[in-house]
Amino acid sequence: MIENFNELSKYAQDLFYYKNKKSKKYEIIKEIKEESLEKKVPIITDDVLNFMIFAAKNKKSKKILEIGTATGYSGIFLAQIANENGGFLTTIEIDEIRYKKAIENFKKMGIFEKNNLIMGDALEEIPKLDKNVKYDFIFIDAAKGQYSKFFEMCYELLCENGIIFIDNIVFRGFVAKSKEEVPKRYKTIVKRLNEFIKKLNDEYNFVLLPFGDGVGIVKK
Repeated sequence: MIENFNELSKYAQDLFYYKNKKSKKYEIIKEIKEESLEKKVPIITDDVLNFMIFAAKNKKSKKILEIGTATGYSGIFLAQIANENGGFLTTIEIDEIRYKKAIENFKKMGIFEKNNLIMGDALEEIPKLDKNVKYDFIFIDAAKGQYSKFFEMCYELLCENGIIFIDNIVFRGFVAKSKEEVPKRYKTIVKRLNEFIKKLNDEYNFVLLPFGDGVGIVKK
């Protein structure tokens, strides 16, 4: 058992930092990250992002779907992977301000034209996507209370051997706590996430990784 988990997590994040510092676009990416954090926009942690990049790259992902663009921080990395493999990223964001910022950030990175940014509620926008397009990598990081619905919709769009990568699935660790320990305002979300995790564990090729805020991975 690793007793100093927070220290190890920082060590892993530092490895990601030093690796990406060599990138030509590093300063732009750093600026996007810092601005997002300053404005309290929830973005993926570097250790989880590093693992997701590793998974998507090794999958040689060409068609990637992201639910929850935010300011485009994680999407930029996923789009670069898809573009390098001759494909594209489709990403959906419900908040107009964040959506516009994501467009701005994608343009700064020079990848806006190659990818598809959609503004709207993912529950409404996912059914509008071309059913003939099958994604080999799908990233879900949006409204936690809707994870089960997002997953069911996305699974239909996933190709054979495709991966769905779900972030923040343990919601601040509350899914592992007793009902009495969960704040009242979070009880419904936590209940839904617990049911969702159990369903994934029982019915799908699923693994739960307890780092970051919990990562769930499903392979079709």
